[in-house]
Amino acid sequence: MTPDKFERSLVARLKFKHLKLLVTVNEQRNIFKAAQLLNMAQPAATKTIRDLENALEIELFDRSSRGVTPTLYGDIVIKHAKLILSQVKHASEELASLQGGLVGRITVGTLLAASATLLPLAIARMKAERPNVSIHLVEGTNDILLGGLRMGDIDIVVGRLPRTPQEEGVTSEVLYHEPIVIAARVGHPLSKKKNLKIEDLMEQEWVLPPQETNLRREIDEAFHRAGQDTPASAVESVSILANRTLLMETDMISAMPYQVMRAYEQAGLMTQLPVKLDTPTGPIGVTLKTDRELSPAADYLLDQMRIVAEDIKKEHPDA
Repeated sequence: MTPDKFERSLVARLKFKHLKLLVTVNEQRNIFKAAQLLNMAQPAATKTIRDLENALEIELFDRSSRGVTPTLYGDIVIKHAKLILSQVKHASEELASLQGGLVGRITVGTLLAASATLLPLAIARMKAERPNVSIHLVEGTNDILLGGLRMGDIDIVVGRLPRTPQEEGVTSEVLYHEPIVIAARVGHPLSKKKNLKIEDLMEQEWVLPPQETNLRREIDEAFHRAGQDTPASAVESVSILANRTLLMETDMISAMPYQVMRAYEQAGLMTQLPVKLDTPTGPIGVTLKTDRELSPAADYLLDQMRIVAEDIKKEHPDA
């Protein structure tokens, strides 16, 4: 089938409810479960998919006793279906904002560096002014969150930015810079040690971010500049709660962004060890999809993050 014929078939056959069905079947990997979620009968859902496949003359899903999985053709249709639905969602939010309702839903991908101060304070400011806006936070590594951003599942990714050239299709804005520090529980044996050096930390158990993160790459480079190998037996995790418990309940130590350590320190949970990790201050900011305008609600949240970032820079001039 030629591109023109595919276009005519898609325009003639696809409706928004079909797009939602394809996306939901992909998420559930099961037509029956997808039909239940969409309040449809399974035979009707199955027939809809079959009709689309017949019209396009392609198979969208492979069927097996374990469920369904999208074919290569299905992956393409589903990817664009998600983008279309995302644009419809943003259109509805803009219309609602114009009516003065100040409502909407924002999905924010957050990395560790933004999770302690920047993002929570910005959300608090926004909810005080626009309480009807719903905010969904997604934690993860940069590669996973950027994938969600490109697919339209995530509106903004916030956290430590890579130092490498900007990836295609996204653009970043630096809000402030932040050092990496070494943190441990209050009362840790090393917290009172004088003239503490990086070499003194090599026998310790560590909690570190995963290797694919920007933060971990900077930490590894700092170890190498100090003539040390990265601790081989480290626990690698992006779970804020798990990391906090590990550090509080054991003598493990961690390299983390300053604002994260400072939040724990103010709560009396952790302390900064008196040793400097030779890392440059890393850029903290937001990443957006290049070819997509933010909804009014998301744009307002971004403005609040800029305000909070200015406060952080005033309180900590090195930022």
